[in-house]
Amino acid sequence: MPENAAPYQDRLNSFRQKIAEMGLDGFIVHRTDEYQGEFIAACAERVAWLTGFTGSTGTVIVLKDRAVVFTDGRYSIQVERETDPALYESQDSGAITPGQWLSQNARESSAIGFDPWLHTPVQLEKIYKEIKGRMVLKPIPVNPLDSIWTARPGKPMNPAEIFPNDIAGSDSLTKRADLALKLKEKGADACLLTACDSICWLLNVRGRDVLYAPLVLSYALLHADGTLDWFIDSRKAQTAILDHVGQGVRVMPQENMAVRLSQLAGRKVLFDRDRSPVWFEQKLLEAGAQVIAAKDPAELPKAIKNESESASIRDVHIRDAVAVIQLLHELDREAHKGRMTEIEVDEKIQQYRIQQFGYQGPSFATIAGYNENGAVIHYRATPETNAKIEPPGLLLIDCGGQYSWGTTDITRTVAIGEPTPEMKLHYTLVLKGHIALSRAKFPEGTTGVQLDTLARQYLWDAGLDYAHGTGHGVGCYLGVHEGPVSISPRGNEPLRDGMLLTNEPGYYRKGEYGIRIENILQVRVEKEEPVGPRLLGFRTLTLVPYDPRLILKERLTVDENIWLRAYYLDIEEMIGPKLRPETRKWLNAQTAPILS
Repeated sequence: MPENAAPYQDRLNSFRQKIAEMGLDGFIVHRTDEYQGEFIAACAERVAWLTGFTGSTGTVIVLKDRAVVFTDGRYSIQVERETDPALYESQDSGAITPGQWLSQNARESSAIGFDPWLHTPVQLEKIYKEIKGRMVLKPIPVNPLDSIWTARPGKPMNPAEIFPNDIAGSDSLTKRADLALKLKEKGADACLLTACDSICWLLNVRGRDVLYAPLVLSYALLHADGTLDWFIDSRKAQTAILDHVGQGVRVMPQENMAVRLSQLAGRKVLFDRDRSPVWFEQKLLEAGAQVIAAKDPAELPKAIKNESESASIRDVHIRDAVAVIQLLHELDREAHKGRMTEIEVDEKIQQYRIQQFGYQGPSFATIAGYNENGAVIHYRATPETNAKIEPPGLLLIDCGGQYSWGTTDITRTVAIGEPTPEMKLHYTLVLKGHIALSRAKFPEGTTGVQLDTLARQYLWDAGLDYAHGTGHGVGCYLGVHEGPVSISPRGNEPLRDGMLLTNEPGYYRKGEYGIRIENILQVRVEKEEPVGPRLLGFRTLTLVPYDPRLILKERLTVDENIWLRAYYLDIEEMIGPKLRPETRKWLNAQTAPILS
């Protein structure tokens, strides 16, 4: 629980008083912003301000006499650490959903408020179905939490930035024309875009409105003629930006959205009901527009990297590998002396990355978890939890970088001192699954759920598993977590040539240590078949060795050793010449057990 729980008690009391004044019996606070983003501005961190929980996924329900925080298995330990159990119970959303909890705990005929900017139609429909008419859900246009949030940060006001067309591989006019054809094929007159990464990709712009993702916060209405209404403060879209995005882009303030949507009476409008605030659907229906439920049409082409993007991303991974290998070298040289902490590990990777040309900042908050902290899947060191790194133990480092032309995400687990036989066994089981996925060959049309078991099979054989997906999509100087593809039990999107995905199996022993190994892979064509689907596979872009002290080489098969040897030869060839002599000597020692 938080060191000082008093502010959260006061905030909860004030919030209860406010919603009671509004005639409500409860309120749902969803951890997102009005753009449904993963990384959100400080002014949108409502769940953290109210409860202390800082995870990226969470829902809070406050009733008159009870309050609860929902999150998933990745944050089960974190939510217990960060919230006061006297104020909030915690629930795993995989075991009980917010709607089910409401049905069981809210009184009959209760009025439960929600912010229509923070919930999608699909999310609300699920809650409606689960409460079975026992209570009323009320949309509240102005979030009551905002009115009690003293010293709330202001909304970001940073100008949009140009993302070069030669890196993007296509200009905005062409991209808009391509999507406009898709609208026409669906018989639609327009499409409402609410995902900021889709808009940034479509217009070839980036921004600095939130940490970790280079986004400019805005909305857009794309028309079937390829023109676009861009709902953004004009101070963010200056003359150079308008020249860059090309003809047919009309800048409009967000305050004008309701008026603009009211002009769509009788028009057919594509709308992503999974990713967009319900506010938009309400306004479209009020206007008399015909809403066509469809996925964001920019999501799939954004995920399939063209050759210009791919070349840029490969270059970024070479630069990033130099920084990460420098960090691992220093850890091997210094960490066993007991003078380093988790926070210092984060600071050091930033120091090494900032030396690389084009580095813009981290792509997410670094996870540097030593021993028991490494078992917290989305751990982030704070002054209160900052562990001293002294042998023996395991240090899990999950970090990523945003560069001007690409995004990285890597995890390495390293031994500090002599690892135990159990640590070596668990690490090797994770590594075997990691290699199995890296080596996979599969027919075009294969989905992530079909590949997920490859990474888990050796852990399953030992009666073990991990509570997160095996891989997520990655953007090109955009979000480090990108849809629609994933390698997970929920990964139903087929993998396509050019897509970027992570490969990150792990194992976590609560209270002791965590292990995760992560590379970024790119889907590529392995073989063109004269009849039937093409054969696809992966190219590994991350170029950093594994800790040889943790690998039980005798447990690796011949094919696994062959893959490792080829991977290490790539590292030696592509990264070795870019390292200082002493670091290259260290790299050679790390790869020698496999290459010898």
